Order: sequence, then structure tokens, then C-alpha cells
Amino acid sequence: MYDVFSKFIQGKERICVIQAENPDGDSLASAIALDYLLSDKEISLYCPVDIPKYLHYFTDWSRVTNEFDYKADGYIVVDTAAEVLLSKLLDDAAIKNRLYSAPVLVIDHHETPDNLDFPHESIIEVRPACAEIIYRIARTPELDISKETAEVIFQGILSDTLGLTSATVTAETFEIAAELTRLGADISSLEDRRREFMKKSPRILDYKADLIKRIEYYLDGKLSTVHIPWDDIREYSDEYNPNVLILEEMRLVEGVEVAIAIKTYPDGKLTGKIRCASDAPVADKIAGYFGGGGHPYAAGFRTYDISYDETIKELIKIIPEILNEKE
Repeated sequence: MYDVFSKFIQGKERICVIQAENPDGDSLASAIALDYLLSDKEISLYCPVDIPKYLHYFTDWSRVTNEFDYKADGYIVVDTAAEVLLSKLLDDAAIKNRLYSAPVLVIDHHETPDNLDFPHESIIEVRPACAEIIYRIARTPELDISKETAEVIFQGILSDTLGLTSATVTAETFEIAAELTRLGADISSLEDRRREFMKKSPRILDYKADLIKRIEYYLDGKLSTVHIPWDDIREYSDEYNPNVLILEEMRLVEGVEVAIAIKTYPDGKLTGKIRCASDAPVADKIAGYFGGGGHPYAAGFRTYDISYDETIKELIKIIPEILNEKE
């Protein structure tokens, strides 16, 4: 399977690595790792939105740019094969035309089906993190995993597995973690760096308290939701992503099986981030109902044709059915 990557990069001198419009630690790590691995080529790292500040603990996060490289020989999309998460790119006619006309490789680890309609090759495996696939690619003879590459791959795996504690982690994941440690990655120093950037100002802590007071419970406490309107997004997102601030707290409330943070925007866009309890792996199914996707324990969706109140009504309707299917 991984020879697809070797064949794709062969003969290409200029490659653009693309993240979706919801960058996270795994997508960022995967992009940076490819930059390190392909040091003999001219690599650009593209994301249609700014990398959130809570991810600035990644070395070289600033290499990611909002400027799309139209002259690249090929494009690598990491950590998604879902069209909805690339809508900002595909809404731009020039970028869309380039993706339809140039070689594209998609690398993803989600269960969500590949629904990208532009021509592309793919490496898609259900794994705990996309960075784990990048590691497997990097083990091919023609590539070399340096200490900095090992560190950023490890960061990506830690990010998408909640520090190797999520239900998606396998024995192979720990074996990879051990090998990355042998290659020079130090989990302690990586975690110290992350914690330093996760510190919150008194203002953000006050905002978190306000978010907690806004949490609403439905379905006898099995569903918790919080609304994050545009005013909040505009005021706080640059300093700290409200989803990251509140979702884990919501998921850990007694009796909660599904926690959802919903953002609403002036253009009618609505996004939902879903986290599920360890005994309710249904996040991907809930997101799929709205055209989104992700993992069984963490997923997301985006809509333009349904209001916040209507979304809540739909969630109250579908979640019992989805939870019953699990049983």
C-alpha cells in the first residue's frame, strides 16, 4: 500500500501538503512530518484557515500558510477524505481547477468514506491517527526518520489519542511510540511543551465558567450541548478554541454519553464537534447524519441549511436511535 506514496513523489520537485479547514494536532503533525521527510524537495504547507494558537506548541507550525501553491507538481491532502472538510478549497474556482488537473494523493485514517470527487490516489487505513500512517510511510527504505520527524509524528499520535489513552489505541500504537522514543522523541518534553501552550489567561478561565453555565442536557442527561455563537468565536477563538475549552468537561459529566459543541456563523454556517463516552462509540454516526464524519469517539459536521434550534431537534430525534443500534 505504501508504495503508492513512493510512486507519487517520484519525479516531483515541488509538493503542496494540504490540511482541511479544521486543523488539529494530528493534521498539523502529519503535514510537518511530510515537510521533514521530503527535505530534498520544495514543500509548502497549506491550510485555508490560520493554525489555532493552542497548536503553536508544534515546532514549525508557522511554516503553514494560507497561500495556495498553484505551481506545485503534486498535492498531498492529509487527515481527511471528506469533501465537506475541504469546502473552502473547492469553493475557490482556481484551487478547485488545480486539484482537478494536478496529481493528488489523499492520506487519511478515518472510517468516513472517501467522497472526494476530484481525481486522486489514496492511502486510507483506519488507524488511531493519521500521523501513525505517516510513520508507516516513513519506514520505507528511501526515507529517513530524524529526531525532529520522530518528535512531530509522536506529537500527532498523542494529540489524536488523548495521550495514548483513547479506545482507538492498539498494541501497534504503543510499539510505534516505543520506536519513536528510540529515534529520539521524548514524551516528557513534548508534554511539557504542550502544557505550556495550554495555559489559560484569567479572561479565558472566566469564559470557560460562562460556557459551563450554558450547557444544556437532553435525553435524560445522555446528551449535553453548548451553543457557541459568532460573537464568542470572534472574541475568543484567536486566543483559545472554545470547543477545546469545553468539550472534554462536557463528556466527563455523569450520565453523559454524547457531548456536542455547536458553533453558529453569520453566513448561516453551523458546525458541530462531537465527543462520546467510552461506552458510546457513535460520534461518527451522528456526524454522518449531517454529512460529516470522524471517529467513533470524536467527529464533526458542518451544515448551511439548518438552524441551531432545528439541529437540536434533529439530535434529540436521532441520537436515541443511534444509541439503540449500538446496543
